[in-house]
Amino acid sequence: MILPQLEKHFPGNHPRTIAVREHIYKAVVEFVDSGLADPKFVRELTSNSDQKFWACVSEALIAARLRGKQFGKRKTIGAGPDFLVMDGSRKVWIEVICPEPINVPSDWLNPKSGETITFPHEAILLRWASAIKAKSERLVGSDDGIRASYLKSGVVDPEDAYVIAVNGCRLRSGPFPALLGISQFPFAAEAVFPVGPYQLRIDRDTLKVVDRGHQHRPFVLNQNRAKVPALLFLDPRFNAVSAIWALDFNGGSAIGNSEPSAVVHNPNALNPLPIGFLPADKEYAAIPKGNELVLSTVSASAANTG
Repeated sequence: MILPQLEKHFPGNHPRTIAVREHIYKAVVEFVDSGLADPKFVRELTSNSDQKFWACVSEALIAARLRGKQFGKRKTIGAGPDFLVMDGSRKVWIEVICPEPINVPSDWLNPKSGETITFPHEAILLRWASAIKAKSERLVGSDDGIRASYLKSGVVDPEDAYVIAVNGCRLRSGPFPALLGISQFPFAAEAVFPVGPYQLRIDRDTLKVVDRGHQHRPFVLNQNRAKVPALLFLDPRFNAVSAIWALDFNGGSAIGNSEPSAVVHNPNALNPLPIGFLPADKEYAAIPKGNELVLSTVSASAANTG
């Protein structure tokens, strides 16, 4: 059942294709055998739905990266976020989402050799922002209150940490990762902090650079030209979200391709995620500096010293 779906998404007998296929198959089988997979995992993986296929593959590849972590015991099997890992005696929930490439130009997703393409950074950012908002509301509830939240239902306790793992692999350009936005910070950071493109301010008379820095971008325009907020970590309503784990996993590491990852911490988190707790290439935190928050990379060693 599983192999035909992998062959459908990774067709052909080229050695590199086979290597990726075998890599993902191994991750999927190990995930199922571990008992961590949802009871409906195999059914959804093999349902012929691209969305469900990539959601399942994302979970399996993330589970492989979490190998070595202590997994906690759930109150109800199959209910709540995708993973429960332990930080000592504290629970850390991880909710996984793999955004669909809706309204992302096809020439970006499937580039042709020799052709110049434009970086559709706003279209990609919209997918990240939408995914993060949806999973944040899954924790705290939506404005309309229609769907029960993890906190209200008691699946997640108020003292638990909650991480949203966003696998942006379907938004990349061919084999090239697309974890970083126009600001050169991860799209995940642009979706939760009002960080825009880097800019220079030039004096009209002297033509000298008088200031430089990132634009303040509190929103991004969607297809209908409506403003979509891009400052979720500055909204007190979402202080229960501890961090975003930004990923670009599609099995390409099996053939030497880059599969980058980053953690973006919420400076207002009620239950902060320890720096260094999740495997990632980089971690980002908004550090208070006077009346400002300065977004920069951090390391576990730096955090422990001060």
